[in-house]
Amino acid sequence: MNAQNAAIQLDLAEASAAVTISRRSAQPLPSPALLRQRLPLTAALAERIRQDRNAIRAVLNGSDSRMLVVVGPCSLHDPASALEYAQRLADLAPQVEDQLLLVMRTYVEKPRTTVGWKGLLYDPHLDGSGDMAEGLRLSRKLMLDILEAGLPIASELLQPLATGYFDDLLAWAAIGARTSESQIHREMVSGLDLPVGFKNGTDGSLGIACDAMRSALHPHRHFGIDDLGHPALLETAGNPDSHLVLRGGHAGPNHDAASVAAARATLEKQGIAARIMVDCSHANSGKNPLRQPQVLREVLEQRLAGDDSLRGVMLESHLFDGCQPLAGELRYGVSITDGCLGWSGTEQLLRGAAECLRGR
Repeated sequence: MNAQNAAIQLDLAEASAAVTISRRSAQPLPSPALLRQRLPLTAALAERIRQDRNAIRAVLNGSDSRMLVVVGPCSLHDPASALEYAQRLADLAPQVEDQLLLVMRTYVEKPRTTVGWKGLLYDPHLDGSGDMAEGLRLSRKLMLDILEAGLPIASELLQPLATGYFDDLLAWAAIGARTSESQIHREMVSGLDLPVGFKNGTDGSLGIACDAMRSALHPHRHFGIDDLGHPALLETAGNPDSHLVLRGGHAGPNHDAASVAAARATLEKQGIAARIMVDCSHANSGKNPLRQPQVLREVLEQRLAGDDSLRGVMLESHLFDGCQPLAGELRYGVSITDGCLGWSGTEQLLRGAAECLRGR
């Protein structure tokens, strides 16, 4: 063994020793390429996703006068109830498609303020076992099944390393209030070929989201992983399809006419296209899911009054109202994260919104 090889062996031995006293361990996961190979996207579905992305772009850019509605469970935790919800939404979509472009929420990651269930991707068995290999498989399989039902799908992109497992399936994505400030997320969005909404900060301020949109518009070179899971230098072309999502803040809602006008003026001042989505949940509803219909009605009133910067809304909706703790026997079709509006109220709300917009 020559001196160079001996030095390498010594370095590896020292690294191994360091691992033994580390506070973390590692378990291999399939690469994005391998998971896509195991659960492939058909050519027909890939073409439909391309068309869905273009349809959303047209709504956001104002060439399509419909309203974008991203609606569905706060998070997916039960494939059976998610698929039942998807089928109901798919049955409704053609009945309102002249006014509303419906996209289903398929959120498999959930940000936590401290700790808690992180989503289907992280803990698919709902027992704290953290079987992420199964979480990746189940999440992609469920998304494919919902696509097969005929719906475009959306998700929040929380962990950049997980994005490559699903971004080929998404028609729309969100960057949450806690991560809009992250340089890593801005770089990631700049390389995505789909529309992405940046939420305002949790304090209600718009500066972070505006900076994020301007950053994501530009090309970047950044550290990441390739489809095989190897460390790589990634080069991105920039994403022209980002937009602002108003979700309220610590001081209260920001979906009212004055707040929307202020947001529009801020965007225009910074040279950012004034295309705004309102999250009818979170601080805009005071975290009361049953207030979401009132928030949507106020948004519709502003659109009917001529504010064409309002291009879309988000709704948290499941089969039944409310939420439940992740403990004991779970009730079917009830969220285990944020409270949701039940299907009956959701269907009535969406039909009413379509009828309201038809009367323009």
